[in-house]
This record gives sequence, structure tokens and C-alpha cells, in this order.
Amino acid sequence: MRLGELTPAPYRLLAKGVLLVVMVGVSVTVTWQVQDWRYGKQLAEQARLHTETLNQLNQASAAQQRAEQDKRLALEQRLVTSEQTHYRALSDAQRDQDRLRDRLATSDLRLSVILDAADAAKGCEVPATSGAGGVDHATVRARLDPAHAQRIITITHTGDRGLIALQACQAYVRALNDGSAPFLRGEHR
Repeated sequence: MRLGELTPAPYRLLAKGVLLVVMVGVSVTVTWQVQDWRYGKQLAEQARLHTETLNQLNQASAAQQRAEQDKRLALEQRLVTSEQTHYRALSDAQRDQDRLRDRLATSDLRLSVILDAADAAKGCEVPATSGAGGVDHATVRARLDPAHAQRIITITHTGDRGLIALQACQAYVRALNDGSAPFLRGEHR
């Protein structure tokens, strides 16, 4: 006897339906698992690419930051050097001015001015002094009072200091304008 002959038709139909439902369920489950596996693989690949991109951006940012720091350190070094040069020039000018003031005070040095020869001929009787070590030959000169000479030295010293300060400012502006100091111009804050 065959199995189909003993089972009634409704049970056979039910068995076929259950078998069909199980096959569809297994098929759907397998399809879902395959899709889940594929999407999981795609998501993992996207996560890996995203992580690599973030790492590359971090490395580029760190490299740019190091470059900016190097530029800043180089500029700071140039500014320190410039400041030292400026200080040295001011010190030298102060020392020279003090030495000149001392020489004027001790009568070791006297300031004189050259007078216009045409003025001297008009009645200004100033003797022409030509020393053995003089550069001017037969020029009419007048000696300045030591107090006036001191004031002139003070005025020229103030002018010298102003010129030295101007040169230091110009060097600072040149350092800013050479493109190596964007952080000082307010570009990177």
C-alpha cells in the first residue's frame, strides 16, 4: 500500500500547504539572512572607509598644525633676533652718545661749525682756525658753547634712537608681510 492511498485528500492538501509554508519560510529566512549578510558587509565597508577618511583628515590637520607651529617658531626666532639687533643698536648709540658727552664735558672735544665765508667777509670777525690735524683748510669756524654742544648731542641722540626704533618697526612689518605670520594678522584664530 502506498502512503498516499491511506491518507485522505484533505490531509494531503494540508501537508502540501504546510510543506509550502515551511519552504516559503525557509526561503524568506535564507533571503533575509543573505541580505543581512550583504548589508552588514556593506555597512562594515562604509564604516572602514569612514574611519580611514577620519584618520587621513586627522593626519592632515596635525601636519598643518605642525607646519603652522614651525612657521610661528621661525617668526618668533626672527623677531627675537631683530629685537636683539635693535637692543644692540640702541646700546651702541647710547654708549657712543655717553662717550661723546664725556669728551665734551672734559674739554677733550669741542664742537664747532663752519661759517659761510660770505658772511665772514661782511664783518663777522671770527678767526680762521686750521689745526695740524684739521680736515678743513682755511675755513672759517666758530666754536660752540659746551652747554649748547651738550644740547645738540642730546637732540641727535634722540634722533638716532628714533631712527633705530623706526628700523626695528620696519623689520617687524617686513616679517609680518612676508607671508610667514598669518596668525599675527588674525587669519587663524
